[in-house]
Amino acid sequence: MTNESMTHESCSTHERKSHHSDKTKQNLISRLNRIEGQIRGVKGLIEKDTYCDDVLNQISSIQAALNGVGKLLLEHHMKSCVVERIQEGDQEVIAELLATMNKLMK
Repeated sequence: MTNESMTHESCSTHERKSHHSDKTKQNLISRLNRIEGQIRGVKGLIEKDTYCDDVLNQISSIQAALNGVGKLLLEHHMKSCVVERIQEGDQEVIAELLATMNKLMK
């Protein structure tokens, strides 16, 4: 995502909504659709009694894909929502961000 597209996306502290560009939203939805398909694939592998190591490798791929979605969202959040809230004098956003990062890193 370019810095130019970031300027068109903002988060309000009152609404607590994220405002992604259509391009960003479509990218996230596309990634999540692929992950959804991968999860259905793993279910099918288990139903077919596929060798455990093969299933575990597929699960690892899904986790990596989810991490990619999380990184993209975190980057946007930090460059827009967090910066805006700090500029507004809201220091609580730092504690919120740290708590969220701790959850992501479990």
